[in-house]
Parts: sequence; C-alpha cells; structure tokens
Amino acid sequence: MFIETETTPNPATLKFLPGEEVMAAGTREFRDEEEAAASPLASALFDLGDVTGVFFGRDFISVTAAQGTDWSALKPQVVALLLDHFITAAPLFNPGSAAGIVVPGEDEDVGDDPADADVVAQIRELIETRVRPAVANDGGDIVYKGFREGVVYLAMQGACSGCPSSTATLKHGIESLLKHYVPEVIEVRAA
Repeated sequence: MFIETETTPNPATLKFLPGEEVMAAGTREFRDEEEAAASPLASALFDLGDVTGVFFGRDFISVTAAQGTDWSALKPQVVALLLDHFITAAPLFNPGSAAGIVVPGEDEDVGDDPADADVVAQIRELIETRVRPAVANDGGDIVYKGFREGVVYLAMQGACSGCPSSTATLKHGIESLLKHYVPEVIEVRAA
C-alpha cells in the first residue's frame, strides 16, 4: 500500500490519500483530542503531539499541525499510522460514536424560510456540484448553514478551516459564483 501526500493552500495542513475509500458518506472533522476520542485513527493522530486537527473526507485524510511544526519529522509518523490503520482494516470509528458525520442535506437545521425554497435549492445545488469538489481537492469541505435576507452562511472544514486564504475563497470565489447564478444572494459569510 502506498499513501500519497499533497500540500494544501493551508501551510499547516497536509492531505493524505490512501488510495481507497475513507468515508462511504459524509465527512467528519476533529478539532481536538476530546472530539478525536470517537475515532481510534483520529485519536492516534492527535497522540503524536503536534496534530491540532484531523479531517476525514471520502478518499482522503487532512491533518493539521500546530504552528511551527516541522512536517519533515511529523509526516513519516502520520504515514506510518495511516498505513497501519488501512493495512489492518481497523474501524474508523468506535462503536456507537459516528455522531458528528456531516452528510450534505442532512447536516443542517437552519430554519430556512419556506418562501426561499427555490433559492435555497439553487444555492445547495451549486455548492454540491461546483464548490464542494473544488474544496475537497484542497483537503477540506464546505457545509451549507443557512440563507437569510440575501446572506448565505457556510462553514469551512478540514484544511480550509483556519486557512489563510479561506476568507478570500468565501468572498471572492464562492460569493462571486453564487451571486452570478443566484441574484438573490447578496453576500456569503462564514458560519
């Protein structure tokens, strides 16, 4: 087995590609050791000491290191843990602890106005078909959180969370795209 690595726009995060499915559906982000307790793999990654975030995507795992961490020392340790996990076919989650998985269309409880149903459907379609694949290429995900009074609320996850260019991505990339196709969109904000 070979695990590829890719850089991301976030210099603190590397994307690891095991060449097989990580999550069959949805994504899962771990921002601290307490959240990571749900997954033996995430927990082991945090146990390395310099890891501050782990993100499971469909076919990749993004790992974020603490500021000032030397990736040349941490990367081989991460690869070794990932190899061990996938070679032994260990479970990704502890029994009964898969809560927190984000599945598009099932992860929100935003109370959108029913009068905006057509607009919300257009926004969700654009996010799913145009935005999420691009963000996944960078080792992260984006989650729709709501649409109110012309403002779309989105949450960045994985490598995109805390990335220096995430604000530019939201404001210049995603906002421009949504405004172009959905005239009711006035602004995009981080949720």
